[in-house]
Amino acid sequence: MSVSIIREEFATNRRIMDSFISIRFKKKTAKRFQEFSKSHFKSHTETLSIMLDFFFYNEISPHERLGPTGRTIEQTFKKSINAVIAIIRDMEKTQTKPTVAMMQLLFENETPKEKPLILEKKIIEEKKEVRFQEKQNQNNER
Repeated sequence: MSVSIIREEFATNRRIMDSFISIRFKKKTAKRFQEFSKSHFKSHTETLSIMLDFFFYNEISPHERLGPTGRTIEQTFKKSINAVIAIIRDMEKTQTKPTVAMMQLLFENETPKEKPLILEKKIIEEKKEVRFQEKQNQNNER
């Protein structure tokens, strides 16, 4: 269905003006449109023209949903990030911290022993105890 709009132009005060047409809207809808138009565009005509161009150019219907909004996407990201943080914290509590504590206990209790090098020779002086000894007489007799 093609709609063609014919502009009627007339001259007033040395300039050419487009003619206007009145369209009936409900009061509530007209107020919403006027507030939107004032906050975003210069005129109501420009607002309506750009809105129509948007729908025609993107080939979408005003009744269609465009998908998730920025807020819903942000909430989804926050939920997934919080889930990842919870998983990491759980891993720290159940795996990382106990393992680190066990490793520290192992290294704290064990003092490194000084082992002699294989090539190093130690001279150990042993005291030789005399197991048998001759009796010495006072007379020098054997």
